[in-house]
Amino acid sequence: MNDLIPLSQAHCIARRGSEHRLSEARVRELLPQVPGWELAEDGHALTKTFRFDDYYRTMAFVNALAFMAHREDHHPDLGVHYDRCVVRYSTHDVGGLSENDFICAAKAEALTG
Repeated sequence: MNDLIPLSQAHCIARRGSEHRLSEARVRELLPQVPGWELAEDGHALTKTFRFDDYYRTMAFVNALAFMAHREDHHPDLGVHYDRCVVRYSTHDVGGLSENDFICAAKAEALTG
């Protein structure tokens, strides 16, 4: 990924194998670019809870997120509730975090902006 392109404008590419797993140092470089997102599962996942006024707005976000995930071919785990959606990214094929997780986190963030 080119660091000159904002994460929200980058696109995911297929990443398979542990050589694509981000180092702890690279994760720490990228984390400030996705404010409000937190590391989970000993640094193997990225998560954020998005809060909304009602179920309709929650589902509108979920549907927009699903469309984006389909286009990027990178899919989050979701916990959908009346007034919130818990989003979790991790790249199973690399055994932890990849740049795709940060790209999609930034794109998810842009959906609420």
